[in-house]
Amino acid sequence: MKTTLIWIAALVLNTVVLPTSFADSMPEASSTATAAMQVHYQTVKIDGVDVFYREAGPKEGPVLILLHGFPTSSHMFRDLITRLDDKYHIIAPDYPGYGYSGAPDHTQFAYTFDNYANIVDKLIAQIGVTRYALYVMDYGAPVGFRLAAKHPERITALIVQNGNAYDAGIGKFWDPIKAYWETGASKERENIRWLMLPKTTLWQYSNGFKDTSLVSPDARTLDQLFLDRPGNQEIQLDLFYDYRTNIPLYPQWQAYFRKNKPPMLIVWGKNDEIFIAPGAEAFKRDIPNVEIHMFDTGHFALESNGPEIAALIREFLGRSVR
Repeated sequence: MKTTLIWIAALVLNTVVLPTSFADSMPEASSTATAAMQVHYQTVKIDGVDVFYREAGPKEGPVLILLHGFPTSSHMFRDLITRLDDKYHIIAPDYPGYGYSGAPDHTQFAYTFDNYANIVDKLIAQIGVTRYALYVMDYGAPVGFRLAAKHPERITALIVQNGNAYDAGIGKFWDPIKAYWETGASKERENIRWLMLPKTTLWQYSNGFKDTSLVSPDARTLDQLFLDRPGNQEIQLDLFYDYRTNIPLYPQWQAYFRKNKPPMLIVWGKNDEIFIAPGAEAFKRDIPNVEIHMFDTGHFALESNGPEIAALIREFLGRSVR
């Protein structure tokens, strides 16, 4: 009866008061655990451009930086972040022209992989991070491998998901883009504009997937929304042209692998026609103890195999990164 009266009084006062015996039995809330379960959405200025990034996990935890590909953004890591943020301090930026970052006109801003690497480097420094593991996917690979070759002492581990560093990983998909590399002319530029069409985005999220019911339509819908912004196709065409600058850097990145032998985990959609499966196997040439897992899926392997990939990452980083 006494306990009941306490609860009624609390309700009248619009306050919750627990009976002493009950309150004493409740576990204390952990501010660290609460923070780890929340994702923060931040925007900072880097070289005059708004750069958006997602941040989660304990500040004192090992740092994992997630670098997205085309045509997506940090949104591709939405589920992976929440599967790892109890232990790892996670940072996932959007490059300029992608996601929620600024998108200056392509005539006013250099949409190049060198520039992207410099911007991500400055973002990392601004956040105050000095040591980190990298998850690189698609366009994230040439951005991340530039950072790794420039700052080998900062890299604790590499996770590669359909991100290329070898000629063996370039398939027939790239033939019309190579034609554009050869000339840089408007005709060849127009010939690859189909890469930004809705049917192409849908293809990226369906080709090679064994069970497309696992692939959220939200991902491709959001990607296409960003691609359809005025001026964004020109940004993407500039980047397709600049991709040619990555190929000559392959030997430099491979030399970095051989010399520094960073712990490396490869999780690869083996049915991907953009960066094909031999590109994953090629890493063995320079890092013989690389750990490779091939999934029976397509380009965006996280969409269909996210829980498995997250478990592999957790186990890999747990034994590789202190």
